[in-house]
Formats: sequence, C-alpha cells, structure tokens
Amino acid sequence: MREAIDAYRRLVPAAAATNTMHATLQQGIERLEHLPMEPEERRPVVEALAAELKAIRPGLGLSQTASEKGVLNIAAGEKRAGRRTQSSRRSTPAQGPLPIDAAVTELSGVGASKGELLDKLGIHTVEDLLRLKPRRYVDYRNPIRIGNHLDYSGDVLVQGRVGNLREHRGRRGTNRVTLDLDDGTGILQLTFFNPHIGRTLREGSEIFAAGTVERGYGKLQMTSPEWDFVGGPNVTTDHLVPIYPLTKGLYQKNLRRFTRLALDATRPNLVDWLADIRQYIDDAIWARVPSLEVAYENLHFPENLDDATDAVRRLTLEDMILLQLGLVRRRLEASATPGTAFTLHRDRLDRFLAALPFELTGAQRRALDEIIGDITRPHAMTRLLQGDVGSGKTVVAAAISLVAIASGFQTAVMAPTEILAEQHFRNLRQQYASLPEQDRPVIALLTGSTTAKTRRELLGDLQSGKIDLLVGTHALIQDGVDFRQLGMVIIDEQHRFGVRQRSQLAAKAHGTLPHLLSMTATPIPRTLNLVLYGDMNVSVIDELPPGRIPIETRHFVGSEREHAYRVVREEVAKGHQVFVICPLVEASDTIEAKAAVDEAERLQAEVFPDFAVDVLHGRMTSKQKDAVMTAFRDHAFDLLVSTSVIEVGIDIPNATVMMIEGADRFGLSQLHQFRGRVGRGGNKSYCLLLADAISLDGELRLDTMVATDSGFELAQKDLELRGPGDFLGGTRQSGLPDLGFLIEGYDTRLLNIARKTAESVLATHEDISWQAFPHLYPRYRAFWSTAGTPDEGKS
Repeated sequence: MREAIDAYRRLVPAAAATNTMHATLQQGIERLEHLPMEPEERRPVVEALAAELKAIRPGLGLSQTASEKGVLNIAAGEKRAGRRTQSSRRSTPAQGPLPIDAAVTELSGVGASKGELLDKLGIHTVEDLLRLKPRRYVDYRNPIRIGNHLDYSGDVLVQGRVGNLREHRGRRGTNRVTLDLDDGTGILQLTFFNPHIGRTLREGSEIFAAGTVERGYGKLQMTSPEWDFVGGPNVTTDHLVPIYPLTKGLYQKNLRRFTRLALDATRPNLVDWLADIRQYIDDAIWARVPSLEVAYENLHFPENLDDATDAVRRLTLEDMILLQLGLVRRRLEASATPGTAFTLHRDRLDRFLAALPFELTGAQRRALDEIIGDITRPHAMTRLLQGDVGSGKTVVAAAISLVAIASGFQTAVMAPTEILAEQHFRNLRQQYASLPEQDRPVIALLTGSTTAKTRRELLGDLQSGKIDLLVGTHALIQDGVDFRQLGMVIIDEQHRFGVRQRSQLAAKAHGTLPHLLSMTATPIPRTLNLVLYGDMNVSVIDELPPGRIPIETRHFVGSEREHAYRVVREEVAKGHQVFVICPLVEASDTIEAKAAVDEAERLQAEVFPDFAVDVLHGRMTSKQKDAVMTAFRDHAFDLLVSTSVIEVGIDIPNATVMMIEGADRFGLSQLHQFRGRVGRGGNKSYCLLLADAISLDGELRLDTMVATDSGFELAQKDLELRGPGDFLGGTRQSGLPDLGFLIEGYDTRLLNIARKTAESVLATHEDISWQAFPHLYPRYRAFWSTAGTPDEGKS
C-alpha cells in the first residue's frame, strides 16, 4: 500500500492547477494511510478511490493505459495482497445450478464462516435465502433535498457532502462517529457506532445515506444509516437496492451478492408448486399472481416498489395457503372425532341461570347456545371462547360445566397460576351457591401448594367420582391424577399452555376424547381469528354487562405526571390500592427486573414516602409472584410496582388506579389488558398513561386508549397501527408453524382467497399427498414441520 500512496503523491503537482483535484488527491492519501485492516471494510474505500481518480483523469493528463499500469492499479495491489475488490469478484467462477433445498454453503463464496453467520439469520438453505425479505429498499434515483423536508420523518435517501467529521472516544477508543451531511439546502447529522467510519470517510467526500430521519436537540438526525460513496460500485440506478437484516460480521454487499447467486443458480430448477392447485384458484386472481421466478427476482432487486409489493403478496399468499391447508385439515379431523353427546337438562340449567344475581348479556347467551350446540353432538368439541376483560366468560364456563355434570361427567378447569386457579375456585363456588344442595356440584382445588394429605384424599374422591369439578394448575396433568369419567376440559388463558400440556389433560379421559373449551381474555381482531384459530370454532363475548362503572383513562406527558401522582394520593387516602407498570425494556428480563426494583425504590423514597410499596417482575418464580399478588389482594401494601408480567384475569377489587409509565411503548391491546386489572370492585377507577416524550404515533395510540374502552376495537386499531406481530408472536407453542411472510402483515383479501382455496382442495382430497400434489406436498410438509405439534401432512 506504500507504493500506492507514493503514486498518489507523485500526482499532486499535476493537480495543483485546480483546488478540486488537489483536494481529491490529498484526501485520497489520508484515506490510504488510514485504510481499515478488514477486507470488507477496505474494499469500498479502494473502489471509491479508483472511481475518483477515473473522474479527474483528464485533468491529470493520464491516458487509460497509463492509469491501468499506475495509480489505478491499487485494486490490483489489493489482489496481490490476497484481498479481492469488486472487479475481482466478477471473475469468480460461475455458479452452477442448484436445487432450492441445497445448503446455502453450496453457493460460491459462502464458506463455513459465512454459513455460520447466515445460520444466525435463520438461513440454512438456498430457499431460505431466496425468501429473505429485505427490511426496506433504497432508490438511488430519488434522493430528497434536506432543506425541503425539515418536517419529514421516516426512511429516506439523501445525498450530500461530508463535513464536521468527529470521532468521539471512550475509555476503549473511538465508540461513535458523527458528521454533518450538507446538500446545499440543509444539514443532516449522521451518527455511526462503527469506528472504521472515521477512517473511511473524509470531510468533502460526497455520499448517499439511507435511514430513518428523526428530530433531536433541534436538529435533523439519522443514526447508523446505510451509506455509499456517490459513484461507488454498490450504487445502481437500474433497480431498487435491498437492505437486509444483518448480524455482526455480515454486510449488505455479502447478502446482495449471495441472493444474486441464489437467484441465478436456482432458476433452471425452480418449480412453482401453486400450479398443483391451479384449478382451485379463481382465474382473475391467478392472472394477478406473478410467477415464482419473477416474485423472487422482484423481492430482491425490483425496478420499483410496486414490483416489490406484488412479489411479497405472492409469497404471502403461498404461506397463507399452506397455513390454511393445515388448519382446515385439522378442523375437518376434529369435527369427525368421536365424542360424547351430553344430555341437556334444560330445567336444571334454567334454575342456575335464574338464581344468578344478574342477567346474562346477549353475547353471553349467544356463546352459551353455540357451546351447547357442540356438546350435545356425538363429536368432541374444540372451541375457543374469546371475551373482553370483565365480559363474563367464567359464568358461561360454569353453565357448561353444569351441563356436563348433569350428564354424569366430570369437568376439569386448568389455569396457568395458583392465584388464578384459586380465583376460579372461589368464583365457581359462589356462582353455584344459590343452587339447591342436590343440584350443587362438588368442587375441589388442586395446585402445587396442596398438602400431601389433602392431595391423597382429593385424588381418591376424584377417582371414585365424588368430585364433579376439579380446578387446578399444571398439577392437573401430573401422574396419579385420575378422573372416573372426564367429559369436559376448560382451559383458561389457553395461550399460556403448550399443545402437549393441553392434550395431556384431555388424555385423562382414558377413552373417548372430552369436549375442550379454551378461554382467553385477549381480544383478537376477526381478521386474525382464521390465522390463529382457523382449526377451531370461536365464540366471542363482545358485550360488557350493564351497570359497570367505566374506567376513566387519562394521559400525561412530561411534567404533567404530578397530576397523575395527585390522583394516586387521593385514591390511597380513600383506602384503595394502585398498580404501577414500568416501561417496557426489551434488553432482558434481568434489566427489566432491575428497572422495576429501581422504580419502586424511587417512588417509595421520592414520591410516596408514606405508602407501602412492593414489586413484581419476571425474574421471580411463580410461587414468589403468587405470594406478592396474594399479599396485594389482602391489602398488605398500597402500591404494586410491576413489569409487564402482571397476570391477566386477577381480581384485586380494592385496586382503583392503574398507572403505566412509558405507556407509548406498549401496544393498545396490552394497555387495555393492564387497564382491565382495575375497576373490579364497583368503585370509580382510573387508568393513567404516562410518557416523558411522545411521538405522533405514540400520541395517536394514547388518544385512542382515552377514547375507546372496547378491547375488540382497540385490538383492530392495534393491528392497523402495528401489524400482526404482537398477536402472532409465540405461535409455535400454540401449535402453529413459523408464519414466514405473514408475521409482518397481510391483506385480509389474501386470507379469504387462501381459506377458500384450502377448503376447495380438501373438499375433494382427504389429505395432501405426494400422489395427488407432487410439488405442493414437500412444500406443505416443510412448512408444517416447524409447528409445535406432531407432524402434519402424513399420507
């Protein structure tokens, strides 16, 4: 590299005639002297220097031949040093054809080390690489003018000249680099957390920068943007440039090269499996679906965003059809599974309903009728009961349990925690208390805290049939818990249990499968029900009982929090209690736990020194959490500071305030779940939403919370604002496969197309077999192999 620097210096006298050429050469010398050691960091610098020299060649009086033999052979010098540049990569031997299920390491240039890095991104095969969705795209054809978009926020591309380049040093050297990017109409501050940037860029360099614009301290800012030199080798105006998710040691140029190789290598062997089910897809829809080859090409290197959108729609439709084929197949199997038809003793059920101190809502009666319709048929029911917080799911469960018991069968109710199990036990006993003694079910409670003596007696009574209804936790699925005749299983907060745990409880029936009713207090938008619960029937209680006092919701920003503290003091003075939720911290449970402890200490010392304060966080064991919640229920302290682990469904009737710090970081559905923890004792209650500073998006969410108390409306709004990720996370435990393109969102029209297609396919074929669908079958098997259930698609 010393040879190249000397060559630059020999050109300086020839450039003295113009300041521009002189500055270019001086900057080139500085950049060569600070050339990064890592090959991936060196290449863009060397390539940019070569491009700059080519641009000023006429002013230096250099011929093309001379440049190839002299200064511009810096790139050749890189080759001699064992480092490849962009031009040398083009001479890599052509990639041979590959099947899409080939290991990604079979691609040229993807060795073991790069393979390990790709593995961290979930890329194991060439197909995984083809289906890697870019986070966004950069269009080098349309940079915005900084000065014309002072109020712009979001992802943008800008072009300008580097100035005010500063390296900020910490104890271990440079840890941050800042610079100003000036395009003549305005200045944008860029911040990088890569020390090599300070050695790669120089003041006066002209670059592109693509990223998210934010405003802070009165300036427009962009943090860790993608960047490239103007005229650099990675800048193209032929198509949009993809920006992929990365991991340390893997660069955008790596993934762009690998995806290009993958596209070219698989083209001869690409099979469009949708053609197997072409006859089940409407002609008008099929005409708008791009071919698989075109979809993959436009996913990675589209000419415009419309092409990229069409590609994503095609690949999303694939995943949606594969998902719906599995769900419809499960549903058909479930509907054909033999079960016990209960006998409806209408008079006994009517006596129970008439003795309740309230009338069922229309939504409760509709759900009850739907469930009774299932359990009086000779097929095992699989149904989900969705209901907003406080909508009255428990009384529906009590009524259904009574139908089972009157038919001579036992019922099991399983809850995820001891405190919830105890709560169900108390509520069921209270609801049955008004029945005549001969009609009143015998109820028992079994948890990890049940004493050995009580457990022995209870298990004996359960096996003999003396116990009609057993409420408990995971203890219900342990060995030795044997029912005489289990006919009904009710699972509360079903998403907290894995598929295996739910099936283990059903297996306690020892023969004919029992009816299964799952319950959830998490409202799900209707458009997501066919994704999450497409294999079961769903009943929805979307109506709250009359007479409930609405919870007053307010939001406070910055110093306005003092008004929130005043509400807390007033309520505690009345003898009531308060929940405080800490801000969402995504780093780890440990950091989030420390934040909760610190917040409890701050509130105790600085804000509410006269109140008793305790804390609840995710690092606690289940027993520790139950102990804290039990103490809070018994009014052992006034304020409970908690992370987001606070249990759904817990009744603390004396709690009248839910104060949520950093409320703008939570989704609407989660905020609504928090709000549902108060207002359960008939007293006026409050939900106080606090934020230090707030974005427009955050303010919109909080305003929506203030204006709306319907969980289903908020869930739909959450879906519109944040996409389905919050709802679809953790789907594997629910028995669903990895959802691929669906996790980031989808058009509901695609869902309807996919459902209709799946139902049509399975109306004429009992299963997805290799004989009937030779191309669909392996894709279907691979898709469902990631589900947390036994293998799907066996033929």
